[in-house]
Parts: sequence; C-alpha cells; structure tokens
Amino acid sequence: MIIKEYIKKFESLGLGMFVHFGLYSIHAKGEWAYGRSITPEDYAKLFENFSPDEDWAENLVLTAKKAGCKYITLTTRHHEGFSLYDTCGLSDYDAPHSPAGRDLVLEFVNACNKHGIIPFFYHTLVDWHEKSYREDFPKYLKYLRASVELLCKNYGKIGGFWFDGTWDRPDADWEEDELYSLIRKYQPDAMIINNSGMSAHGAKGHHEIDSVTFERGRPRTIHFDEGEKHVASEMCQVLGNYWGYAKRDFNFKSLPDIIEDLCTCRRYRANLLLNVGPMGNGRPRVLERAMMTTLGEWVDIYSEALFLPTPTDVVVEGREKEFLLRGDGCYYFFAFDLFMEGDAELTKKRRFEDYTYRFRLPEKIKEVKWLDNGESVPYTQDGNEVSLVTSPQKYGEQLVVKIAKIIV
Repeated sequence: MIIKEYIKKFESLGLGMFVHFGLYSIHAKGEWAYGRSITPEDYAKLFENFSPDEDWAENLVLTAKKAGCKYITLTTRHHEGFSLYDTCGLSDYDAPHSPAGRDLVLEFVNACNKHGIIPFFYHTLVDWHEKSYREDFPKYLKYLRASVELLCKNYGKIGGFWFDGTWDRPDADWEEDELYSLIRKYQPDAMIINNSGMSAHGAKGHHEIDSVTFERGRPRTIHFDEGEKHVASEMCQVLGNYWGYAKRDFNFKSLPDIIEDLCTCRRYRANLLLNVGPMGNGRPRVLERAMMTTLGEWVDIYSEALFLPTPTDVVVEGREKEFLLRGDGCYYFFAFDLFMEGDAELTKKRRFEDYTYRFRLPEKIKEVKWLDNGESVPYTQDGNEVSLVTSPQKYGEQLVVKIAKIIV
C-alpha cells in the first residue's frame, strides 16, 4: 500500500478550523436558510449588503492560531452558489461584484500564509443559484470544473479541496475523474476530500479521495486494505447547532465535549475540523472566539502528544475511553474523567480501582509523568503487564483529559 507524503503530513495537522461564511451570514439564521426562513427573492437581496470588515481574514486566522489549529477550510462557495472568490467572468454572483468589491479568498490565503496556517478550500457541489444545476447538469459540471480550476491556479499552493454535495444526486454521474484530475494537474499534493455526509460516516468513494469524513460523528478505525494507497480521516464538528452564523442559536457544545472529540480523533489519527460561523462582518461571534481561545490553552499544554504521535493497538483493560499513542521513545496515555480532590461535599468519591489502569507494553518503562505539571505517576511493571495508578486532579484544576508521558 502506498503511503503518500502529503497525506501523512495532513494526518499530523491534527486540528483545523472550518469556516462557513457567505450571504447567509448576513441573514443570521444558518447556512441552509435559502428557501426555508427566507424566500429566494429576499435571499438575493442579501447580496446588496455583503461587505465584510477589511481585516476579517486576519481576525479569523488569528482566532484559529490561538486555538492551536494548523489549517483552515473556508467555504469558497457554499450551496447558495455565491462565491467568495473572483470567478473571472464565470458569474457575477461573487464577492468582487458585491459591495465588498474584492476577492475574499485572496485575502484569506494571504492571511493564512502570513501566520503559518495552511489554507484549504471547501467548494459546494450542490448549487441553488446556478440554473444549469437543475436544467442542464452536464453544462453545470463544466461550470463547476471551471470554478475549481480558478481556485487551483490563482492562489498559490493550498492544502486541499473539501467537496460537499454528491448526496444531493446520489445516482448522478458527477464526472469525478475529470474534476480530480484537474486538481492533480495544478495542485498534485493537495488533499482531495469529498464529504460522505451524516448518513455514510467513513465511506471512501472515488479512488482519488485522500481522506474520509465523519460529519458530527466521532471517528473509528478505517480499513481500506484493498486500496492502492493509505487514506486519512477527518471529523468535522460544529460548536453550535448550525454551520453558518445563527444569531439565536444557543445550543452550543461544552468545551469538555470538544476536548474529548479532539482526543478521540487523535486516537484514530483523525483530524478534528472544528467549525465557526462568522457574522456578516466576517468576525466570529464572541462565544466562538472565546471557546477557540480556551481550547488553544488546553492544546498548548498537551501539544507534544496531539500532533506527531501515532495510534497503537494497546488495549486498556476494562476501559473504553482510555488509550495510548506512540511517540519517539515513549507512549502517551490519555486519561478521562479524573475528578478533583477536595472536601467530600464538593467532590465525587471514587474507588482506588477507578484510578488504576492495566495494559500491556513490550518495552521496559523508565519513567511516567504528567505532561501538564511534570509530576511522576506511580506504576508497576511485571514483564509486559503494566499497572498505572493515577490520582484525582488537584483542587483548582479540571483538565477534562489528562495525558501522561510513558518513557521507555
């Protein structure tokens, strides 16, 4: 099986930020508002008010950087059919023809390159605006490929393409060979990702696909032993309920949920692509920015365990959440649900066995220590049998998932 270098690099990125941004951001009722909470006629009027702040891209990229993200996937065109990039005559339904009057994808790429973040391009396959999508599908596919070609040619080297929408016409011939060969021509090392949707987590599809997706669902081990190349995986998750900005969306996930999602992703060498939906001015809402910044504080503590280490088949006896990753001359043990020490009225009492983890390692252990504070973790080793004894978290701390480094 071929393991391509650019796919290995993608797997080491670990954490990315998904950005859903378009005309729907002005309407503030989610990315699928078209024809639902607003008529197509009224939706078209949003175009007349689209003018993000001049520093929207810089602000967005810095938010991602604070979160510890290594890449950003931006909706260059979502299902509404509006393009954030200069379509160079293919359509007038783009940012340069709006009051913004400029190529927003170019601004995004420049900001990414300035701050060491890898730009990825989301591009819709479904198009609610382009008439040929409904009336002349072969003609539409040529329009789609011409659009993607512009993104391949006009913005320098990018990390990859993230497509979404074949599920809208499951029996149609999307001419994927032509689309993907076009990308390979201009961007040979770009990741090609085609979202399988919420009903087909981990489905691979076309042989050119470089990563499978898990939309709003935690990943699992994937086996494509019959394939010609190694394939990566990625979970995309939203902080709130909608991918695009929705002003009255109060259904936000907790930070512990996000931390556990990230850790579970890394267990299977999957990336977590965590979404924010900027407001009409291009800036994330306060809660999204705060959550991303606070997540970055946790990532900073444990970064050495999150990006380069690789999965193992080590089984932690009687535990479903806990796992080990393999590093250079070490292992990393991920411990979940460690409660804090303190008064009995404030803490949940647990048995000694609840803090004891048993597993097998072939190497002789030299030392075990917590990454967050460097303190030693008690353990015993009898041959390959290891017992590692953790303890409650210190009062005043709650790290959700604590990671110990096992040096061998």
